[in-house]
Amino acid sequence: MQKTVLITGASSGIGKASAKLFHGKGWNVVATMRSPDKETELTALDDVLVTWLDVSDQQSIAAAVSAGIDRFDRIDALVNNAGYGQYGVFEGVPPEKIRQQFDVNVFGVMDVTRAILPHLRANRAGTIVNVSSGAGLFTLPMISLYCASKFALEGFTEALAYELLDLNIGVKLVIPHGGVSETRFSQRSAEDNALADMPADYAPFVANMAKAFTNMTAARKITSADVADVIYESVTDGSDRLRYLIGDDARGFIRARREMTDHDYVKFMRSYFAAVK
Repeated sequence: MQKTVLITGASSGIGKASAKLFHGKGWNVVATMRSPDKETELTALDDVLVTWLDVSDQQSIAAAVSAGIDRFDRIDALVNNAGYGQYGVFEGVPPEKIRQQFDVNVFGVMDVTRAILPHLRANRAGTIVNVSSGAGLFTLPMISLYCASKFALEGFTEALAYELLDLNIGVKLVIPHGGVSETRFSQRSAEDNALADMPADYAPFVANMAKAFTNMTAARKITSADVADVIYESVTDGSDRLRYLIGDDARGFIRARREMTDHDYVKFMRSYFAAVK
């Protein structure tokens, strides 16, 4: 029987690459996005339903899940991919931007998951994949809110995996790190930067960090299609594995987090950012 996956944030980047990959592997795809009227590539594919879903809108979530079930009879996998990164020093980020970061990256994931769980429970089968980030394992200055949201996502996903294990519903984390090309992440982060409201005392540090982030962006080696491959693997490998990392740890952030004592890890990270010129 042909299986069906629902993917959030499928208009570009990892979400769109995942939709195309699953379709190419013979799956039905419910490709959800905030502006489905602007999509032309996915709408031309058979067995792909392009529909509206804004993770901050409860009505759109319920409607998208219902539309997917109505069209394909069942949904076998959910890929919570929609997300963005709030940029700026914490003191300069307005409260409404903080709430928005969590509304999308945390509460949006929770709401979409809650909407589909009754269906997966009834089937006693399914897989939920939450797309996280290396920023959910280690932290970087200037994206404290994004890190906080991804740390929350990591904790939520791990606990949820325990809750759903006996119901035969797998829960997975796919964790890109080191930067991904061909996404709107940097563009969205630039749109949501909070530098205009930043106290002047932070200016020297921010100037140094701008150089660091430029270097990080230039060093990106993985593509959206690479991440889509890992998402597909996490859904189809039949394992109970929780975390799937993909990326380049050339700076050693993940290795440091996993292998060093907490004191040594923090010292390592501080020295890295203090050395930025």
